[in-house]
Amino acid sequence: MSKEVHWRDDIASLVFAVAGHGAICAVHRGAFRTLLGAEPTPEACLGYFRRFEPAFRAAADAKIARRDILPGTSLHLTSRDIARKLLEDAQIANGE
Repeated sequence: MSKEVHWRDDIASLVFAVAGHGAICAVHRGAFRTLLGAEPTPEACLGYFRRFEPAFRAAADAKIARRDILPGTSLHLTSRDIARKLLEDAQIANGE
């Protein structure tokens, strides 16, 4: 479980540090609403992050590479960014 992940009420988002990038990544409550299929609580968002943390981190790394985001520049992930990595992980686990 990552210690630097936390919920920020002021932006209604979960935030975590991106290792090696020097910035934070935010995931808005709306993205979790899509991923969870329900109105999420901060606790539900944190639990979902902890369950799928590698996919969140891979999604952040992929977005940084895809968009050529400069070090130290914060970013946000959409539900689509995260779902893409969850799907890739599922396909790898199934040997596809």
